[in-house]
Amino acid sequence: MDTENETKQKKVRKPFKFGIKFEELYDKLQSNIPALIFTFVFALILMGLITFTVFLVNSKGPEKVLVPNVVGKPLEEALLEMQVKELYPKINLRYSDSPDDEGKILSQDPQSGAIVKGYSRVNLVVSRGVVIDAVGDYVGKNFDEVQLNLQTIFAGHTRPLIVLAEPEYVPNTAAPGTVLEQDPPAGTDISEPVTVQLIVSRGPNYENTRAPKVMGQSVNDMLMTISRSRIVFDISSHIALEGEKSGTVVNQQTFDSEFVPNYSRVEVEMALPAGVHEGNVYGIFKENVSLYPYPVNMKLEAVPLEGDAYTVISFVHPGGNVTIPYAVPQGTTLTLTVVDKVVAKKIVN
Repeated sequence: MDTENETKQKKVRKPFKFGIKFEELYDKLQSNIPALIFTFVFALILMGLITFTVFLVNSKGPEKVLVPNVVGKPLEEALLEMQVKELYPKINLRYSDSPDDEGKILSQDPQSGAIVKGYSRVNLVVSRGVVIDAVGDYVGKNFDEVQLNLQTIFAGHTRPLIVLAEPEYVPNTAAPGTVLEQDPPAGTDISEPVTVQLIVSRGPNYENTRAPKVMGQSVNDMLMTISRSRIVFDISSHIALEGEKSGTVVNQQTFDSEFVPNYSRVEVEMALPAGVHEGNVYGIFKENVSLYPYPVNMKLEAVPLEGDAYTVISFVHPGGNVTIPYAVPQGTTLTLTVVDKVVAKKIVN
């Protein structure tokens, strides 16, 4: 029995004891501090070298390339050359002067020969062709509108494709300024700048008008006659003399024939009162304007110091010397407009 108990006791294992001896660990750390510091510093240096190497690799960037010359080449060819050089084109479209330029490169930036980094952007201006490729139909349109429209279309072009020659004006029943004929005709293809000759109406084909008789007319009567007549009155004045009726026509040019050509000039002289007469100042508004190929709309407006502005007269006139009688309050501003454009102002004193 005793032998069996002893054998059992021998077979029983001793329990495992887990524990940290801090004093021994502290002693070991103290003895290895130089090694730990060296390891830490070495790790920092190694990490710095790795980071710097990665930065250099990433910041190296693409290689530099020579920008090719693509001006004058078709867009497809230019794009292929840009692709070979690893350059990115930015396309801008605009009209050009020649139909042959359509689809070709007009300019580039940077210029050819410049050294840039790969994958840089190159601005290419590509022609979208000419604004128009044929002569328009101008017959029946107003000449001034045709001229303005072409100026707008070809604004900024060094060589407009359509140039208007000095028009030929003829009497016609069409309204003044209406295009009657054109050469070359509408639809003519344009391959280079072309000059268009236009025949333009001067106005209704009434060659003659009755010679005016304005003796004794007042200022208001004369204004009415001017607005209704196809005659140009060159009016002068003097201070009314004894025996003359103040504010009226006292002399006019005479003609041998009962009829005269439209817009003939007729000399007229008026006797006007001096100073302020019955609340108004009398005078002749005089201005020299451009000569026009046909009569244009003109207007004389008055802005008194007190009261509303009003129109003294609306009339048509071929230009040159313009004379208009007036009787307005002192201090009134008179304004002459030609085709709604102010050409002269005067303050009546």
